[in-house]
Amino acid sequence: MSYASIMVAVDDGRHAPARVHLAADLARRLDANLVGAAACMPDYPRGYGETAVPMGIVVEEIRRAALARLAGAERAFRDAASLAGSVEWRSDLAAPVSFLEGQARAADLVVVGRHADDEGVTPGMAVDLGDALMGLGRPVLVVPPDIARLEARRVVVGWKNTLQTRRAVSDALPLLRRAEAVRVLRVSDGEDKAEVEDVVRHLARHGVEASASVAARSGRSVAEDLRAATREFGADLIVCGAYGYSRVREWFLGGVTRDLLARPTVCCLMSH
Repeated sequence: MSYASIMVAVDDGRHAPARVHLAADLARRLDANLVGAAACMPDYPRGYGETAVPMGIVVEEIRRAALARLAGAERAFRDAASLAGSVEWRSDLAAPVSFLEGQARAADLVVVGRHADDEGVTPGMAVDLGDALMGLGRPVLVVPPDIARLEARRVVVGWKNTLQTRRAVSDALPLLRRAEAVRVLRVSDGEDKAEVEDVVRHLARHGVEASASVAARSGRSVAEDLRAATREFGADLIVCGAYGYSRVREWFLGGVTRDLLARPTVCCLMSH
């Protein structure tokens, strides 16, 4: 398995060029096609009262403004994607996640950004991370703000024996095979290493050098323990499953996916 096509979600936020640069560099190293994808939902008025301006003119102005935002996103994409050898662009006046779901048919991996508080992205262009993870049917690489390169030489696999995590490990194989060191980590209480050692043996059959580790819970969240282990290992990529529970349950009660997405410190490759 390899990534023959990498898609990156583009918007008009201030960190979009860094995200595109990361995706382009990854596409170059993996000899993959790079696809930029952006959508903008025009903010059409829901209703109007007495006005001196015909509504048709107002709607056309709003449509043209949205098209201008997409044109600006394409320029930013092409400027930042110079590292990639094969590049294409796709855009439309549509809801961003719905558009990305349709275009993901042409991608092996989709790169999306975690927006900073001061990102400045137009609301009609913003991709909701949770919706993307649930709906794309592709592995999603979540990139924090300001990160413009992913080395992925040292990788932490956040292991839990769920279908989402098993899928994430398989989806990440093109990167895991190229890594210098991979640690399969289970954050748990009182469990031995048998399960993670089994995963390590499985990865070895796929040409991945990995080690097994079980970390006792510190009393903080599992996501925080995973971040601490990632810092200690010197990794810049976490591989894990996304939303083992329903999003509603995580929204009310919390969960690893929600906590990781709330404050990502390194890139996360997630599969649902």
